[in-house]
Amino acid sequence: MTYPRDFVGYGANPPDPKWPNGARVAINFVMNYEEGSEPSIQDGENFTEVALTDAHGLDQAIKGRDLAGEGLFAYGSRVGFWRLMRLFQERGVPMTVFGCALAIERNRQAAQAIRDSGFDCCCHGWRWVKHFELSEAEERDHIKRAIASLRETLGERPLGWYCRYGPSVNTRQLVVEEGGFLYDSDAYDDELPYWTEVDGKPHLVVPYSLTNNDAKFCGSFATSNDYFEWHKDAFDMLYREGATAPKMMSVGLHMRLIGHPARAAGLERFLDYIAGHDDVWITRRLDIARHWTKTHPYSGPLG
Repeated sequence: MTYPRDFVGYGANPPDPKWPNGARVAINFVMNYEEGSEPSIQDGENFTEVALTDAHGLDQAIKGRDLAGEGLFAYGSRVGFWRLMRLFQERGVPMTVFGCALAIERNRQAAQAIRDSGFDCCCHGWRWVKHFELSEAEERDHIKRAIASLRETLGERPLGWYCRYGPSVNTRQLVVEEGGFLYDSDAYDDELPYWTEVDGKPHLVVPYSLTNNDAKFCGSFATSNDYFEWHKDAFDMLYREGATAPKMMSVGLHMRLIGHPARAAGLERFLDYIAGHDDVWITRRLDIARHWTKTHPYSGPLG
């Protein structure tokens, strides 16, 4: 019986990713667009989601709608989204949108801004729900609906996939079954893309990070300087290592968290810090996937 987990990966000799122009680090910033697709009374759940908000972790016994929780989410799409767009567009820096399809449907101004930006959209599911709680049929339907929705709102289908934390045991197989995705990011186990096989078919994985992520404002981070110092340290180590072993750095952003001014200040400092370094490729996730597919074509799992 084959053990279904890989604890070895690339091991002591990871491949040279050959990032463009000999970059030491490839950095991908990800804006998670979830607001409007989260569990809510209006969409049929029996609670109001407050995860990754300033109410996160509070003992809430509200029955019915939690209006404070709803407002904390709405801040992300009403205000935080536009602040993050400004920070990146003023600097001419690309990013990736992890887009929940229903959320983007509910804010057509944001949808148009994403279309106009040139940022890529990686499908973050039809809704921001726990895929591991869905049946296989439900999950297949969510994938189908998400693709159709994003094609309509953003003008093209998504080529990447990443669902809310914790894919189901069926997720990757269903993504491959659908046939139109170039990669998925439902993995946290590496700092380089890698190939795997699903039903005998090659499939690219571009790992994501919950470590370099503003979700730590719900636990570890208290100030914008906490955010800046953490991400600076991660970047500095990867940059030093990148002289001989270049890697990839994923940075996760949530509009309802880092979109607040006191937190956005830390992101702003980090963007300006890395801009002062040569040999850094700040890029879209789709570009990383395309680069890997071209430069390291499939030659077997992890190839």
